[in-house]
Amino acid sequence: MTIQNLDRHIDSSPDIAGGKPRIAGHRITVQDIAIWHQRMGRSVDEICAEHDLELSDVYAALAYYFDHREDVDRGIAASEAFAAALRKSTPSALEGKLKELRGE
Repeated sequence: MTIQNLDRHIDSSPDIAGGKPRIAGHRITVQDIAIWHQRMGRSVDEICAEHDLELSDVYAALAYYFDHREDVDRGIAASEAFAAALRKSTPSALEGKLKELRGE
């Protein structure tokens, strides 16, 4: 007998979080969980405590991530590229102020 419970933990709808898979009832995406756990080294318990999530929610997000790793990793790369382009095209107000104070 196969039991599928990811459906009640992972949701996706076009009008929330850009349609990315997310923890049902939250705006926290599978991508967020993957970054926090895989790249930042946060434990499942830490993620649950910091974001008021159930262990089953975080484990379901990680299971989804490992089942769809290439797609989620592409989404992470696209988000990073977008952020880098935005930083490059939008000058930092703080950096400008510091240059002004230094007389540059």
